[in-house]
Amino acid sequence: MIIGVLKEIKDNENRVAAIPATVETLASRGHTVLVQKGAGSGSGIGDQAFQSAGAKIVAAARQIYKSAELILKVKEPLPQEYPLLRPGQILFAYLHLAADRGLTDALLARKIVGVAYETIETADGRLPLLEPMSEVAGRMAVHVAATYLAKPLGGRGVLLDGVPGVPPATVVILGGGIVGYNAARVAAGAGAWVYLLETNPVRMRYLDEVLPENVTTLMSSRMSVESCLRRADVLIGAVLVPGAKAPRLVTRDMLKLMQPGAVIVDVAVDQGGCCETSRPTTHSNPTYVVDGVVHYCVTNMPGAYARTSTFALTNVTTPYAAQIADRGWLTAARENAEIAKGLNVVLGHVTNQPVALAHRLRYVPWTKVAA
Repeated sequence: MIIGVLKEIKDNENRVAAIPATVETLASRGHTVLVQKGAGSGSGIGDQAFQSAGAKIVAAARQIYKSAELILKVKEPLPQEYPLLRPGQILFAYLHLAADRGLTDALLARKIVGVAYETIETADGRLPLLEPMSEVAGRMAVHVAATYLAKPLGGRGVLLDGVPGVPPATVVILGGGIVGYNAARVAAGAGAWVYLLETNPVRMRYLDEVLPENVTTLMSSRMSVESCLRRADVLIGAVLVPGAKAPRLVTRDMLKLMQPGAVIVDVAVDQGGCCETSRPTTHSNPTYVVDGVVHYCVTNMPGAYARTSTFALTNVTTPYAAQIADRGWLTAARENAEIAKGLNVVLGHVTNQPVALAHRLRYVPWTKVAA
């Protein structure tokens, strides 16, 4: 199979979907790997390293889209890339279709086979290709919040870990998954007072056992969220419903409960955000203010720490990419239920139920498309 690795064009997206070890793995299996010139530069990987591993360096993205049967990306294609997609082409990337009707329609119109990193799921409910980026985003969220709490940047002027005689910041985290756990661990390690809200009692008991004593777990409800908002210096949105739009846990009216200069970091913005006032931002223009509250809603947070993120991501994506390349998407999906879960759109049909529900589109099981 001909496999293409593209240079990301999203604002300050410095990750790349393959590293030289990925290329070596695919090339050793007889596949042709095309890597766009400069694709790895943002992650500190030069063209020569890809070439030495067996890749062919290609100057333009258009050439790769024209030749490749399987496209490896980190983030979803942008509108200027839509016309370059070819019918039947396999796209393996983070897609987050439930929050993006335009992209969904484009992939359907182009009859793409879209395999989404974020919905590949193991039998025990893990999301193995989302986990490493959730770890990065969760840890990063605390650093971001600490930065924007500074008064010159619009924050309350509260030091995250306080000083002797002055209390630390109060950090409220909505969701106790991978993002929430990592955010709580870093915030607690910095000395903040942390409230972690979760709906699953079993998960909450686990978090209560493994996290430090300055983390208080709470059952998430409208009342508990409102109570926490009143005391929050920082709110981190970390909720996730796989494949679906994030639930809106914080309304515009609830935002008025927060102190002026408080900071919201909505990590769930990829899936639409868990705050009514959240809207996508970029690393170039990361924040805005609503009702005195600073919002940070960058949709590709891990791109800021590209080298760490690239290696963490490719550690887990490479085996799946190899399976898809070796067997083709159909056989790979039939043989591996985890890959089947990743099929969001197939040849003009929506094959992921949460995406179909989000856009009120017809859901067709991938097995019927392939029949």
